[in-house]
Amino acid sequence: MADKLAGVLASATRVLTRAVELDTAGRYPDAVVCYQEGLQLLIDVLKGTPTEKKEGIRTKINEYMKRAEELKKKVEEEKEAGKYHEQIHIESNSTGHSFERLFGRFLDENLTEVTVEDPYIRSTHQLYNFLRFCELLVKSEAKVNKIKLITGQDENGDQRRFQQSKLSELTTSLLSYQIALEIEFSQTLHDREIRFNNGWIIKIGRGLDIYKATQGKFDIGFCDFDLRKCYETTVDIFHSKHVNSTFSASGS
Repeated sequence: MADKLAGVLASATRVLTRAVELDTAGRYPDAVVCYQEGLQLLIDVLKGTPTEKKEGIRTKINEYMKRAEELKKKVEEEKEAGKYHEQIHIESNSTGHSFERLFGRFLDENLTEVTVEDPYIRSTHQLYNFLRFCELLVKSEAKVNKIKLITGQDENGDQRRFQQSKLSELTTSLLSYQIALEIEFSQTLHDREIRFNNGWIIKIGRGLDIYKATQGKFDIGFCDFDLRKCYETTVDIFHSKHVNSTFSASGS
């Protein structure tokens, strides 16, 4: 029991240390998520701690909870003031950037439609990345009923047929979850952007193709993308009511 409690405490310490790092870096929404995760772990530790040692843990819980509430209020104020813009820099070979961590907080019950603009959903690994993104939408609490993909096509005929075949399979699969996949091909598309109709807009320098290949299929990170090394890229997050009218209209 003591060993298990020590393990939970160590996990809480790691998560809360990360929360402080994000807080210091000005990445407040991510910091709030880590504070909340760390607080829940500390509460679990508190439940198993002898009465005479609880006070110190309660003090820490109150301190972190106060800071988390302050940051939540700050983020809301920035949104209302039209100043909200979050930027995440993903360093080369860094981990902890699964689609769920990047996009999960935006998939609320108000979300019904998603548009993905990415010129390179073509090769096998790129198609798998898009599939993983769709799986995240399916298992989230969002009520997504439409996904629109705008992408490019390869000049090679065999590659084009491969792409169309796999997207057709995905279209059929999504229909079983009452989600329509609409596909549009553009040969002039360069920007990479994801728009959620609850207002959130995410621009990623590399699009969905942010993960490096593992050396083998039995390497750590092959299945769990939180453990997969990434390419260097930047993620910019906006809300449509705080960007110019032209950009906002494109996300409606």
